[in-house]
Amino acid sequence: MKDFRDFKVWKKSRELVLETYADSRGFPADERFGLTSHLRKTVISIPSNIAEGCGRDSDRDFARFLTIAMGSASEARYQILLAHDLRYLSEGRYKVLDSLVREVKRMLAGLINTLS
Repeated sequence: MKDFRDFKVWKKSRELVLETYADSRGFPADERFGLTSHLRKTVISIPSNIAEGCGRDSDRDFARFLTIAMGSASEARYQILLAHDLRYLSEGRYKVLDSLVREVKRMLAGLINTLS
Protein backbone atom coordinates (compact mmCIF):
# COMPACT_ATOMS: atom_id res chain seq x y z
CA MET A 1 0.00 0.00 0.00
CA LYS A 2 1.39 3.39 -1.03
CA ASP A 3 0.97 6.76 0.69
CA PHE A 4 -0.59 9.11 -1.85
CA ARG A 5 1.09 12.10 -0.19
CA ASP A 6 4.46 10.79 -1.38
CA PHE A 7 3.57 11.24 -5.06
CA LYS A 8 4.56 14.48 -6.80
CA VAL A 9 1.57 14.16 -9.12
CA TRP A 10 -0.78 14.09 -6.12
CA LYS A 11 0.88 17.23 -4.72
CA LYS A 12 0.61 19.00 -8.07
CA SER A 13 -3.04 17.98 -8.52
CA ARG A 14 -3.78 19.23 -5.00
CA GLU A 15 -2.26 22.56 -6.00
CA LEU A 16 -4.58 22.58 -9.02
CA VAL A 17 -7.58 22.04 -6.73
CA LEU A 18 -6.60 24.87 -4.40
CA GLU A 19 -5.92 27.28 -7.28
CA THR A 20 -9.20 26.34 -8.98
CA TYR A 21 -11.19 26.88 -5.81
CA ALA A 22 -9.61 30.31 -5.32
CA ASP A 23 -10.32 31.35 -8.90
CA SER A 24 -13.84 29.94 -9.07
CA ARG A 25 -14.91 32.04 -6.06
CA GLY A 26 -15.11 34.92 -8.53
CA PHE A 27 -17.45 33.15 -10.96
CA PRO A 28 -20.96 34.62 -11.30
CA ALA A 29 -23.51 33.57 -8.67
CA ASP A 30 -25.75 32.02 -11.34
CA GLU A 31 -22.94 29.52 -12.09
CA ARG A 32 -22.95 28.23 -8.51
CA PHE A 33 -24.72 25.01 -9.47
CA GLY A 34 -23.34 24.99 -13.02
CA LEU A 35 -19.76 25.47 -14.10
CA THR A 36 -18.45 26.37 -10.63
CA SER A 37 -19.74 23.17 -9.07
CA HIS A 38 -18.82 20.97 -12.01
CA LEU A 39 -15.28 22.33 -12.34
CA ARG A 40 -14.64 21.92 -8.63
CA LYS A 41 -15.90 18.32 -8.66
CA THR A 42 -13.78 17.55 -11.69
CA VAL A 43 -10.52 18.87 -10.22
CA ILE A 44 -11.21 17.20 -6.87
CA SER A 45 -11.58 13.90 -8.72
CA ILE A 46 -7.94 14.00 -9.84
CA PRO A 47 -6.14 13.77 -6.47
CA SER A 48 -9.00 11.70 -5.06
CA ASN A 49 -8.49 8.99 -7.67
CA ILE A 50 -4.73 9.06 -7.13
CA ALA A 51 -5.34 8.58 -3.40
CA GLU A 52 -7.86 5.79 -3.95
CA GLY A 53 -5.52 4.01 -6.36
CA CYS A 54 -2.75 4.11 -3.76
CA GLY A 55 -4.98 2.15 -1.43
CA ARG A 56 -5.41 -0.71 -3.89
CA ASP A 57 -3.53 -3.98 -3.80
CA SER A 58 -1.84 -3.98 -7.18
CA ASP A 59 -0.05 -1.72 -9.63
CA ARG A 60 -2.68 -2.67 -12.19
CA ASP A 61 -5.46 -1.30 -9.96
CA PHE A 62 -3.38 1.79 -9.20
CA ALA A 63 -2.88 2.39 -12.94
CA ARG A 64 -6.63 2.08 -13.54
CA PHE A 65 -7.32 4.86 -11.01
CA LEU A 66 -4.57 6.97 -12.54
CA THR A 67 -6.30 6.55 -15.89
CA ILE A 68 -9.55 7.78 -14.35
CA ALA A 69 -7.65 10.75 -12.92
CA MET A 70 -6.30 11.43 -16.42
CA GLY A 71 -9.84 11.55 -17.79
CA SER A 72 -10.83 14.02 -15.08
CA ALA A 73 -7.78 16.15 -15.91
CA SER A 74 -8.83 16.26 -19.57
CA GLU A 75 -12.34 17.27 -18.54
CA ALA A 76 -10.94 19.95 -16.24
CA ARG A 77 -8.80 21.35 -19.03
CA TYR A 78 -11.90 21.91 -21.14
CA GLN A 79 -13.86 23.43 -18.26
CA ILE A 80 -11.00 25.83 -17.53
CA LEU A 81 -11.00 26.84 -21.21
CA LEU A 82 -14.77 27.35 -21.07
CA ALA A 83 -14.43 29.55 -17.97
CA HIS A 84 -11.89 31.63 -19.87
CA ASP A 85 -14.11 31.80 -22.97
CA LEU A 86 -16.97 33.03 -20.79
CA ARG A 87 -14.60 35.63 -19.32
CA TYR A 88 -14.80 34.19 -15.82
CA LEU A 89 -11.01 33.75 -15.84
CA SER A 90 -8.52 36.37 -16.94
CA GLU A 91 -5.92 35.43 -19.53
CA GLY A 92 -3.27 35.22 -16.82
CA ARG A 93 -5.27 32.97 -14.51
CA TYR A 94 -6.34 30.80 -17.43
CA LYS A 95 -2.69 30.26 -18.36
CA VAL A 96 -1.78 29.35 -14.78
CA LEU A 97 -4.59 26.78 -14.46
CA ASP A 98 -4.07 25.38 -17.95
CA SER A 99 -0.35 24.98 -17.29
CA LEU A 100 -1.06 23.18 -14.01
CA VAL A 101 -3.53 20.76 -15.57
CA ARG A 102 -1.16 20.04 -18.48
CA GLU A 103 1.65 19.31 -16.02
CA VAL A 104 -0.62 16.98 -14.03
CA LYS A 105 -1.53 15.14 -17.24
CA ARG A 106 2.15 14.71 -18.18
CA MET A 107 2.96 13.42 -14.71
CA LEU A 108 0.01 11.01 -14.76
CA ALA A 109 1.04 9.70 -18.17
CA GLY A 110 4.56 9.08 -16.94
CA LEU A 111 3.39 7.25 -13.85
CA ILE A 112 0.91 5.15 -15.84
CA ASN A 113 3.69 4.19 -18.27
CA THR A 114 5.96 3.23 -15.37
CA LEU A 115 3.29 0.95 -13.92
CA SER A 116 2.43 -0.69 -17.26
